Amino acid sequence: MTSYMIEIDLPDNYTEEFEQRIPHQRFMVNKLMEKGTIISYSLALDKGKLWVTALAASKTQIRNMISSMPLYDFFVEYMIHELMFSESMQPSMPQPSLN
Repeated sequence: MTSYMIEIDLPDNYTEEFEQRIPHQRFMVNKLMEKGTIISYSLALDKGKLWVTALAASKTQIRNMISSMPLYDFFVEYMIHELMFSESMQPSMPQPSLN
């Protein structure tokens, strides 16, 4: 599997239809995260850009994933970047005291 960063430009103004699709988008993203396909999903503070880190066998699989997203019709543009690596800090559980 290869890591990809998908950079998605969102519209300047959100329509009612766009906002109605957000819960469906979040549901799909959460399912893909559970499967390990999406590693991270981030929205810019100004809500103009999404960044998605994902694992796939090819750019074609990434394109298929993006085009199946509920918000796809509203994506202004997206770019797929193949990554050399992607590191992130994993939250850790505190170690219990055996005393």
